[in-house]
Amino acid sequence: MILKVCGITNQEDADAAVEGGANAIGFNFYPRSSRYVEPERAASIATAAGVRRVGVFVNEPRERVEKLARQAALDVAQLHGVESDKDYPSGMAVWKSVNVTPDLDLSAFHGGAAEALLFDGPAGHLYGGAGKSFDWSKARGLAVRVILAGGLDATNVARAVELAHPWGVDACSRIESAPGKKDLRKMKEFLQAARAALLA
Repeated sequence: MILKVCGITNQEDADAAVEGGANAIGFNFYPRSSRYVEPERAASIATAAGVRRVGVFVNEPRERVEKLARQAALDVAQLHGVESDKDYPSGMAVWKSVNVTPDLDLSAFHGGAAEALLFDGPAGHLYGGAGKSFDWSKARGLAVRVILAGGLDATNVARAVELAHPWGVDACSRIESAPGKKDLRKMKEFLQAARAALLA
């Protein structure tokens, strides 16, 4: 079960996420993102034992992903570009992101070498999602571990879990007070609701 908070840029938010029950936190290494964090900054943000450190990358060369993974002590590479299995970094898990549009057939996707597929809402020209949800029922019953992302917060995560039966959930923009700064109350409420739904 994955409870992930993405877009972490500071120690206070990381601490609050872990205290609230997150077992994965995400650092965004896409320079055009409003939640971009310098690799050195991400490396300085400490996490508790057992919390998976996830790096978000967009069309980065495998070698650079591996370098940043070492630098920031990452456990997972979350890939949002056009990567295939041959582009995956070695020595770490990969979550391959798929932006779900209304006409996309999710049954055509298989995990391949990825540990999980992260299904995100439609993002247009934006990588890493745009805080928009999708028809969660489309992600149900797939022969792969599924992580749901895109527009999730405490008000809708239980419904998303009910419809999709995912391995995990991931929230970012709807639990923020500003890009890269979490609203601690919203984050805590999301994590509580998500945990209850995934364990139900």
